[in-house]
Amino acid sequence: MTPAARLTLTTLAVAVALAAGYFAGTRNADHAAPIAPTASSDSNPAATAPGAKKILYYRNPMGLPDTSPVPKKDSMGMDYIPVYEGEDAGADDSGAVTVSPSRLQTLGVRTAVAELRTLGEPVRVVGRVAINERTTVDVAPRFEGWIERLHVNASGDPVRRGQALFSVYSPELLSAGSELQIAERLQHDAANDPAAADSAKRLADATRARVSNWQMKLPESAKAAGGRLTFTSPANGVVLEKKAVEGMRFMPGDALYRIADLSTVWVLADVYERDLPRVKAGQPATVTLDAFPGRSFTAKVAYLYPTLDAATRTTPIRLELANPDGLLRPGLFAHAEVATGTTAPALTVPTSALIDSGERQVVLVAQGEGRFAPRPVKVGRRGSEHVEILEGVAAGDSVVISANFLIDAESNLRAALATFTASKDSGTATTQHYSAEGTLDAIDTSAGTVSITHGEIPALKWPPMTMDFNLASPELVKGIAPGSAIRFEFEQRVPGEFAITRVEAAAPASAGHKGH
Repeated sequence: MTPAARLTLTTLAVAVALAAGYFAGTRNADHAAPIAPTASSDSNPAATAPGAKKILYYRNPMGLPDTSPVPKKDSMGMDYIPVYEGEDAGADDSGAVTVSPSRLQTLGVRTAVAELRTLGEPVRVVGRVAINERTTVDVAPRFEGWIERLHVNASGDPVRRGQALFSVYSPELLSAGSELQIAERLQHDAANDPAAADSAKRLADATRARVSNWQMKLPESAKAAGGRLTFTSPANGVVLEKKAVEGMRFMPGDALYRIADLSTVWVLADVYERDLPRVKAGQPATVTLDAFPGRSFTAKVAYLYPTLDAATRTTPIRLELANPDGLLRPGLFAHAEVATGTTAPALTVPTSALIDSGERQVVLVAQGEGRFAPRPVKVGRRGSEHVEILEGVAAGDSVVISANFLIDAESNLRAALATFTASKDSGTATTQHYSAEGTLDAIDTSAGTVSITHGEIPALKWPPMTMDFNLASPELVKGIAPGSAIRFEFEQRVPGEFAITRVEAAAPASAGHKGH
């Protein structure tokens, strides 16, 4: 080869080497440009520079329902992932929604503060108006006779104490009057004979005792009365029952009239056994009746009956209330609320703030700037206007009390769309799949898990690390020994739980493992 040709080939080789070196350096620079975010990168001023999106909070990198207002790491040393303004509405599966000020006004959204208060906790019962049994009397002569005349001759008639009811004729009454007259005359005539006078006195006393046992008072002239007597009403009230008929014969003990004083009445109501410990005698109550809408009557618990109806699991209670105008008629259907509230304050929210579907109980907490988040709560006692909250909110939290059902419906829809979007992006109906390379460190067949050291997985923003995975089936690792290099696929089934669905042996990698 001539010197000229040798010089030309040398020059060409140097040019090719320089071009290859430049090309390789360019590729290395391209690969080195993306740097995995760290805790310090989250606080990079560029993230909050003018025009950049505001970081709302940081979410758990493993998909667990855990957030943080500041950068932090999880138990495995992984950085929490920032969620930027405008991204949370579609990505936050907690259901939080943001409502514009104009829409807040259109919906009529109102809020109230959860606060400590003495909870009015009435026991609501239903019952019926009944006669006050203590004011009911029967008019029943204790001797035999005939009714000659009725002065009150209809049931339901009002009567006053001392008013004439009926007149009777009784041979026994006439005989008692005659005996008393004879005894009194003998006692007067035998004034000089002590023995005769004493006998006459004993006869007169016996006659008076017999008449007293009849609960009657003889007229001054029994002979003139001729065995006739007028019965009067023993109390004010109305005639509930009247069995007396003119001309009828009555026997001792026959109840001819039943009279009840309705100036006070009872309400007999049934209390379920779960409410019995809260009801005590003397507690105030409010009674309303369908017959008088808009009116209420004040009552008090007078008595709890000692028995329980096994069929209805209720115990009757007795409420007493005044009835000066006679509006409360026995038999009317009544509603009653017994005030059983305690003096100890409890954390409460207005009743309208609670959204109770039967399966879940939530309130919507206002987080400011038109943002509302559903908060599951545990409910305690219920009052007429407020309900006790045992868990879920704290004193001072602002809760929605108007239009909350509309916001809750949007929250549920937003959460459902977030789940649907994640499923759609994963290419499957319900789960998203990932793949990576690594080293199989250990197999636990009894627990159905494996320990794998894998490379970076950009799709989940995971750095290289060693972690445990569940196995979809123990057959996946059959024939693969610990320490082997593998390629594997896995899916997230529930937040924080990942299951391997495919494993295959791979040639050992010379520099780190990669995932996607």
